[in-house]
Amino acid sequence: MISTAFEYSRASSVDDALAKLRAANGEGKLIAGGHSLVPLMKLRLSEPKTLIDIARIPGLSGVSKKGDTIEIGAGTVHHEVATSALLQQACPMVAEAAASIGDPQVRNRGTLGGSLAHADPSADYPAAMLALDADIHVKGPKGSRVVKAHVFFRGLFTVDLAADEIIVGVQFAPVKCGAYAKLYQRASHFAIVGVAAALDVNNGTIQSARIGVTGASSHATRLTDVEQALAGKPLSLSSIEGAARLAGAKLEDVNSDIHASEEYRRAMIPVFTERALRRAMERAT
Repeated sequence: MISTAFEYSRASSVDDALAKLRAANGEGKLIAGGHSLVPLMKLRLSEPKTLIDIARIPGLSGVSKKGDTIEIGAGTVHHEVATSALLQQACPMVAEAAASIGDPQVRNRGTLGGSLAHADPSADYPAAMLALDADIHVKGPKGSRVVKAHVFFRGLFTVDLAADEIIVGVQFAPVKCGAYAKLYQRASHFAIVGVAAALDVNNGTIQSARIGVTGASSHATRLTDVEQALAGKPLSLSSIEGAARLAGAKLEDVNSDIHASEEYRRAMIPVFTERALRRAMERAT
């Protein structure tokens, strides 16, 4: 199908994008890579009157270190995240997640902010942001605000982002002892089950753990039962194996579709939780 007619406008800054959104009176959409929005428009599931291009806004992309944290601009494409030397060294989980997205065309056009805002239940970044306890920076007509990742993802394609707001970036403390592992659809590389694991290890003991899972349910979520089972345990295969067996047992809305049944996804959540934790443990040692 062909989309309905629309006006196109390119924003020169974040403030300009917000002004253009206001001028569109609720009938405008932001576009950067367009890999989520354009298919919806072609199917006429989304019919914006105005498209506001934010892909070339200066300062909206890039990976940088700020004090003890890492910042990634919302306009940063997946390829830049995947190949960032800073992330590969200091926080390899994020680079792994980005490298596993789609194909080269998608990775060179799709953006971090677009993926987070769309919040596809099978997207990779949400699990990583949950495992990192990331801050998501948002700007709107009322000013700037920061939303924690565990609050940001609310439900199926639903996030804590108003129609007149824009994601400007994410910020998080780097985690070297982390990893991302996923079972993916062969054609699209979307996650059937994807697990991001971050460990805080001191003197051979797991002080705390954060585990994010995507692809399994209506939205990315934390596996708190696994986190609690790991806290205070020695960093060992037996600790990881025992905790991983609990993964997904408390998830109520497990997906079932043409790619995998609910039963299969439930079986795979512990498998990929263990794989992510094993890789994180290797990085800790």
